[in-house]
Amino acid sequence: MTQTWIILGATSSMARAYAREMAEAGATLVLAARDIDEARRMVPDLTARGAAEASAMRFDARDPSTFGPIVDRVEAEPGEINVAVFVGSMPSQAEIDADPGLIERVTLDNFTGPAQFLARVMPVMEARASGTVVGVSSVAGDRGRIGNYVYGAAKAGFSTYLSGLRNRLTRAGGHVVTVKPGFTDTSMTWGVEGMFLVASPEKVARDIARAVKKRRNVIYTPGFWWVIMTIIKLVPERIFKKLSI
Repeated sequence: MTQTWIILGATSSMARAYAREMAEAGATLVLAARDIDEARRMVPDLTARGAAEASAMRFDARDPSTFGPIVDRVEAEPGEINVAVFVGSMPSQAEIDADPGLIERVTLDNFTGPAQFLARVMPVMEARASGTVVGVSSVAGDRGRIGNYVYGAAKAGFSTYLSGLRNRLTRAGGHVVTVKPGFTDTSMTWGVEGMFLVASPEKVARDIARAVKKRRNVIYTPGFWWVIMTIIKLVPERIFKKLSI
């Protein structure tokens, strides 16, 4: 069966790595990104790696007018439609505290924008009774921490949305994988203090590809983050609120 992958936020480090994985599997790729020129520059490499076809389209989570053309484009594709959501932004909590208007942007980039797009493409996937949604959330959504609680709140909302979407799409024969990366070497984490056990985008992409193949529901990547976050979630609130993490 022909597979088409819509990759939202295609120019991010993790998305690039995942696009290469899918290209080597022979998929058709729709690279959806705000920086359309950079997305177009990715096309030759992906076709050389084995993609059946690769094309670039503009996607901006803050601009719903960019959603419809992508949905229309994939409706014309035969076979299975899949979506991988790598969209996101992470200003520091200090920046958000200085400019509370950033809260809306963070929410749009990390939750409501991708959710609105998925709501539009879902009828196509349900009609074909197949397909996978990969939603990249974050370990930051597991518990509100003083260092990034607005970003964490947006990712927590996205994780909950993906859980409900999984219930919906499973009934139609598809699947949803929620991905919770820990610290990963990307532009969003460049220069952030306190980073440890930093994973490569390629490692995350391989973990996602395996999770899709095995129809996993929720994965932490690298896997040891499940242990770390389990411990963090078990810390009593009376203690946790005093921690500077």
